Amino acid sequence: MDLPFSFRPRLLSALRGYDRIRFVQDLGAGLTVAVVALPLAMAFAIGSGLKPEAGLFTSIIAGFLVALLGGSRVQIGGPAGAFIVIVYDIVQQYGVANLIIATALSGVLLFVMGLLRLGTLVRFIPVAVIIGFTNGIAVLIALSQVKDFLGLAIPEMPGDFFGILGALGSHLSSFNPWAAGVAVASLALIVAWQRWLPKWGGPRAAPLARVPGSIVALVLATAAVALFGLPVETIGSRFGGIPAALPDFTLPAFSWESARYLLMPTITLALLGAIESLLCARVADGMIGDRHDPNQELMAQGIANFATPFFGGMPATGTIARTVTNVKSGATSPIAGMTHAVVLLLVILVAAPLASSIPLATLAAILMFVAWNMGEWREFARLKTYRLPYRVTLLSVFLLTVVFDLTVAVQFGIFAACLTFIYRISSLSRAERLTPAEQPALAGLEAQVAVWRLYGTVFFGATKLVESLEDHLPARALVLDLKNVIYVDSTGAEALESLSRACETRGVRLMVSGLLGQPLDIVRRVGLYQRLLGDLRPDVAGATAAAVALARGERQDS
Repeated sequence: MDLPFSFRPRLLSALRGYDRIRFVQDLGAGLTVAVVALPLAMAFAIGSGLKPEAGLFTSIIAGFLVALLGGSRVQIGGPAGAFIVIVYDIVQQYGVANLIIATALSGVLLFVMGLLRLGTLVRFIPVAVIIGFTNGIAVLIALSQVKDFLGLAIPEMPGDFFGILGALGSHLSSFNPWAAGVAVASLALIVAWQRWLPKWGGPRAAPLARVPGSIVALVLATAAVALFGLPVETIGSRFGGIPAALPDFTLPAFSWESARYLLMPTITLALLGAIESLLCARVADGMIGDRHDPNQELMAQGIANFATPFFGGMPATGTIARTVTNVKSGATSPIAGMTHAVVLLLVILVAAPLASSIPLATLAAILMFVAWNMGEWREFARLKTYRLPYRVTLLSVFLLTVVFDLTVAVQFGIFAACLTFIYRISSLSRAERLTPAEQPALAGLEAQVAVWRLYGTVFFGATKLVESLEDHLPARALVLDLKNVIYVDSTGAEALESLSRACETRGVRLMVSGLLGQPLDIVRRVGLYQRLLGDLRPDVAGATAAAVALARGERQDS
């Protein structure tokens, strides 16, 4: 059956010529990624105000579906740090039931975006906006982990910036030196393992460097807490452990009273998921020399986000760290991503009881490390090399994300970027009056005939170019050369029509040359073409000659 849209997972083409060697490579890569994903999935869920198994369920279900149906050969789907702030806010305000609804609705929105082939439009979001909210999210993630990093006894963490600062400040007296010691040691081990071991250990340390530092810290910290009986909070003490099975299908209690407020959170989840997944896929393309299908990827992300929350999961997207690990581990097809999901499922079924002893301080340290790597901190140092609009946009989005809300920050960032774009495009549009040196026939007739050449775009932000011509009309004829105009919108066409009426009222002949492409099309559609039909010339020389003949009272054939 032919579908009314293109739905072709990358798995179908990736399996052409598939052999045992590639299968072994994919199995190894999938196993490695699963090891990386295990602590991150739990940490992201806990940071989002959910139970740790929510992150694992998301990595299993969404990770499998994204690999099975996605548009990238090596993309790994799952929970991401970028969602922590949004998910935590939704859980605090509306509860887990409405998080399920918002996530499922964002999945529908993502699928529709892919269905309508809007995958490429995500690339038009300015870099300043992306860097601003990414750095802001990183700060909020780190700030939200201070509680477990220091072992503070805070019953309920607020979701807003000032609330978090207030809660941390008022509970500093509950500082747990054992938890802080475990967190600092874990973070130091992760940094040393990831950054310094490959440099200082030499070739002999290469096999060890392939093991994620987060897993090493997790294992050693868990063993130390269990062996010495350290008084720190663990997954078991806070959440009662992790169930050794996938949850049953669950429908949330739907309420219009609360669901009607989920429009903006839903849109934010969908946009953030689209941005993260497609940026991740582009990073992967650059590493493997491939090109992903953005629309197929969005549809796969939509299906994953629609299905996962009904099985105890949370929002999912493409994850850069796990995808990069997948590529570096030798993945050749989506089989690696599917393998990573299966391995995590086996871990839950077999080793779930062991997770009860994992200290939350170590998971906080892992998220601190993730937040640091997530931010584009060098961009702040480079701000002085950029223009003022870029700096204002990036800093505004960053501060709004940290202090207020990610949704407000993205809305403002896109609005500011649009204003900046309009200003810059309008500044590129200009009008030049041709002189007798360029058109010798105009000599002595400057007051009778004016020839103007327009450049750029005649749109709502640059209509002042056309409007200014009405204030300085010549006595007999006005020539407009539009050869260098690449675009005219409806407002620009209306301005040209207004100029035509002004010329007619004052007895000035309007002649136009160089109408081509889109400007010609819009002039025809608004009816201006018929009005100018007798005064259209293919080039400015012909239009100027006709205008000069009119000024001299000579007869000029059109």
